[in-house]
Amino acid sequence: MSGENSPTGKPSGSGSSPELRASHADRDRVVDVLRIAAGDGLLTADELDGRLEAALSARTLSELAVLTADLPPVSATGAMSEAEVKDVVRIEQVHSSPVERLGRWVVPRRMELAVYWCEVTLDFTEAVITQDTLRIDVDMAGKTLTLVTRPGVVVDTDGLQLVHSKVKYRQDPTRSAASVTLRVELVGQKAHGRVVVRPPRRTFGEWLLRRPKSLPAGD
Repeated sequence: MSGENSPTGKPSGSGSSPELRASHADRDRVVDVLRIAAGDGLLTADELDGRLEAALSARTLSELAVLTADLPPVSATGAMSEAEVKDVVRIEQVHSSPVERLGRWVVPRRMELAVYWCEVTLDFTEAVITQDTLRIDVDMAGKTLTLVTRPGVVVDTDGLQLVHSKVKYRQDPTRSAASVTLRVELVGQKAHGRVVVRPPRRTFGEWLLRRPKSLPAGD
């Protein structure tokens, strides 16, 4: 019957359906897109901060959609062939927004980092790996170089010269038995700041679901 109202008081005709709610996974995907865009220079640091805050507080899919509407699409299929693997990827940035490689990105055979006073994050958690070794030539000063590993990804810092800098290597002890699928070799120089090698952190949703076990009641 036309003219009927829904429990919310709105007309029940076409176009009155409630907006779909966003899940933690939906928010995480938009956060990844925004960070990749910032790493590619499409967003300034201020724009990134504002959109990340909006993404984490978004309640509906439409609120998330507007945050990436002006950005190029990022492939979510993972259908990346070996032909797309680049021999060398060079990144040059000075006093700019963070350099980030997150989500599904194709690991090249070699990387050159000429980065000064910019944060750099290389996350291998979902990266597409097609060879067993990645050499990273580092020429970096200031800030932090962070490498996020996954089971089978190991980082060798023996060839890296540290000048007023230090390495913090944290490995997940429960996954140390995994066979090596990618060895990341850092060579060159890191002056000031830090190099951090760590496993991935829990997602926002996993953090919310984490609860301490209740203690048994006393006799």
